[in-house]
Amino acid sequence: MKQSSIYLSLMGTALFLAACSSGNKDPKAGAPTGPQNYPVVQIDAMNTTLESDYPATLEGQQNVDIRPKIDGFIEKIYVDEGATVKQGQPLFKINAPQYEQAVRTAQAAISSAEAEVNAAQLQYNKTKPLVEKDIISKFDLDNAALTLTAKKANLAQAKAALVNAKVNLGYTVVSSPTNGVIGTIPYKVGALVSSTSQEPLTTVSSISKVYAYFSLNEKQLLQIARNTKGRTLEDKIKQIPSVTLVLADGSIYTEKGKIETVSGQINTATGSSSLRATFPNPNGLLRSGSSASIRIPQYVENALLVPQKSTTDIQGKKFVYLVTDTGGVKSTNVEIMELTKGNYYVVTKGLKPGNKIVLEGFASLKDGDKIKQQVKSADSVFAEAKNK
Repeated sequence: MKQSSIYLSLMGTALFLAACSSGNKDPKAGAPTGPQNYPVVQIDAMNTTLESDYPATLEGQQNVDIRPKIDGFIEKIYVDEGATVKQGQPLFKINAPQYEQAVRTAQAAISSAEAEVNAAQLQYNKTKPLVEKDIISKFDLDNAALTLTAKKANLAQAKAALVNAKVNLGYTVVSSPTNGVIGTIPYKVGALVSSTSQEPLTTVSSISKVYAYFSLNEKQLLQIARNTKGRTLEDKIKQIPSVTLVLADGSIYTEKGKIETVSGQINTATGSSSLRATFPNPNGLLRSGSSASIRIPQYVENALLVPQKSTTDIQGKKFVYLVTDTGGVKSTNVEIMELTKGNYYVVTKGLKPGNKIVLEGFASLKDGDKIKQQVKSADSVFAEAKNK
């Protein structure tokens, strides 16, 4: 009887444990996992325009250093920094009394030379009739003529000295050689300046047109050359569309510019070449020394675009998950252009029109996995990339 009780007790305990184990079991555990849903999109060729920004430095069409041609003290400054000036407008007055004295001395020398010419002329006029009457010899007339010529030469020399003195005196007023904007003025009234001064009095920048200088590396130059029509480099430059200037605050400058020159050599230190774009500046908004960015458009026909979120990087290479004809996926290496279209890459190798790729959420996918395709409209996925 005792053994039966023990047996029944053990059986009850076993049934209880089995029941508990059965109650804690996840009914989904161990169930087969079927294909999961993933968004996919079909890749089709389209025409688009790529844009790339390059840091640029702005310079006026002319940057003219204003330097004194004479020695003296600055007596007056007629303009202020940043002022707009016209050609010939006075900028500085230099106090140099020695040049005023040189003018007066030259004027006095002219008066003296004129008197000597008059005296020599009288002597010549007096001698000539006497020679004609054989009262005196012809030698005296020749001597009077030579004296008159010498005095006239002295007068011409004195007049030239006056012109030179007046030119030097004119240098005491420093005028603008061109239309433009005044730069910094390092010297103040009373400062001693000369033609050998290290710093210029100021700089006048002609900014009716502004040059934007920027650089492209060798790879970027080759890419533009390959994608731009033209037989020579000059022809290709002419075919590059108008470029946009992005100002320092991120705003877009209203006037379009044009790339006009490309340096003929690659800088061996930087591996880049310098380019120059010209922008009209009718309102004077752009100033020399400002920083900006050049935005270059590049038209691409039949481009294959993929969203950047649809790619993954493995050891420096780009991969996408290509949907196979059997409904599986395959990790596929793609090559892309250096330029991007916003959040899209331009694929040059690895895909072809009509291919489908997994759009996103593929972190757990492996080659050969079957998926349920949630096809997304290409119009919605690539709406931002299409040309308007």
